[in-house]
Amino acid sequence: MFWVVVLSFFLMSVIVRTGPVMNSSYVAAVYEHNVILNPDPHVPLSRTAALQHMQKNLDIYEEQAARAAQQGAQILVFPEDGIHGFNYNRLSISGYLETIPDPQQESWNPCTEPGRYNNTEVLQRLSCMARHYNLYVVANMPDLQPCPLKTDPSSSCPPDGHWQFNTNVVFSSDGLLVARYHKYNLYFEKAFDTPPQPEIIMFETPFAGRFGLMICFDILFHDPTIALVEKGVHQLIYPTAWLNALPLLDSVQFQRAFSLGANVTLLAANLRNNQMNMRGSGIYTPFSATYYHAQKGEPEEGRLLVARVPVLDPLWVGWSGTTGEGVDSSQSTSFASPPTETAPSVPPSSATFISSMLDDPFTFVLLNQTEGEVNTCNGTFCCHLQYRRFQQDGSKELYALGAFAGKHSGYRHWAVQVCALVRCAGLDISSCGQGVEEAESKMDFTLKGKFGTRYVYPSVLASKLVLEQPEHLETAADGTVTMRHSNMTGGLLTACLFGRMYHLDNE
Repeated sequence: MFWVVVLSFFLMSVIVRTGPVMNSSYVAAVYEHNVILNPDPHVPLSRTAALQHMQKNLDIYEEQAARAAQQGAQILVFPEDGIHGFNYNRLSISGYLETIPDPQQESWNPCTEPGRYNNTEVLQRLSCMARHYNLYVVANMPDLQPCPLKTDPSSSCPPDGHWQFNTNVVFSSDGLLVARYHKYNLYFEKAFDTPPQPEIIMFETPFAGRFGLMICFDILFHDPTIALVEKGVHQLIYPTAWLNALPLLDSVQFQRAFSLGANVTLLAANLRNNQMNMRGSGIYTPFSATYYHAQKGEPEEGRLLVARVPVLDPLWVGWSGTTGEGVDSSQSTSFASPPTETAPSVPPSSATFISSMLDDPFTFVLLNQTEGEVNTCNGTFCCHLQYRRFQQDGSKELYALGAFAGKHSGYRHWAVQVCALVRCAGLDISSCGQGVEEAESKMDFTLKGKFGTRYVYPSVLASKLVLEQPEHLETAADGTVTMRHSNMTGGLLTACLFGRMYHLDNE
């Protein structure tokens, strides 16, 4: 599981780029599930009691599979932890575990061959669901696998002699188990083990070619996510249980940013849980976004999203387009916007200050004028902003441009270079970097930074956590990334260029 934050409860389609010509498309569905939780996840349940609990969530899955099929969906994605819930320890999850065979080693259809393995009721239910509704179904569940404690004491095998994995399973439309992926990047998950090696798992479909699998926190790391992209997989399946973290890592904000920056389709299914601030799902391509983000106080219920999207697998026989890599949109797409002006060099302001944003010490500079240019540097990494602010009468809002380059200092360390224009939570500079969900001031801006990675994830987030479409994105040969936007429909919360320096993570 990982961070997540809240938003507007409407569906919204946004055309962000002019995409390549496609002569093939498919219908995808994701379901944001209001999970029925075990009220006491630290107390072990019998297998019978655990099944009774899981069947309640599976009953809802069944209803949504029927709805998705009625709308023509060919693939349906359910969220992380959606069947069993969360907050278990290693012992208390035991009644929920099933041993999932490796589909790369054997062919098994749980619906038509239910007697082959014991204690596989959830696998059988999901298999029959896929078969009955003629859908590819992706779900998340806990897996128990034996490991060589006795034969290889030096292995990573836990003392109890088996592994417990957070696992995605995929069933074809006839119920065949076609893929199994074990989550590699865990987030405070005491019930689960990290696999000995990252798994790079993909599966083939007859309607859209290849899809790759990942889970929640995986999206922030090279393995398996970027490893899939670098293998040419441009369609990623993403069950998640994301805890929103403004101002940079709201659920739909980063889902959209990743789809744009990695030039991929992302089918993202999140949990819905108000207490944990989990919400925000979507179907994203490099050219469009269909998403849902509930507002705080909105009734806690699930939401099915269905959208027709282009095939992005270059090996697919019906695919005739071209895609770029990373954020170099200037070569693979076009934009209805004027050329970039050459901005004069602006020295770093003497009025910079340090404030924490998501536990990292950003170097900020305030936007004190109605329009102008500001520069801020964190070490040798610099961010530049040219802006014009449209402020509501009587509105008092503080905005700042922040820069950070280094290892993220929260849970797990990962290397980043970030340029972020943010609305501060209050009128004191110490509030810059804190999360805020509403804003009145609209902004025309050009934001740029020179990055040491080709993986830069762009986002523009407006008041009430509404996604806006960047008008223009381009990457120069020297690594300078430029994002330009104007004519905002809502006040600006965050405009961000989030660069991931994967190659520095282990240094």
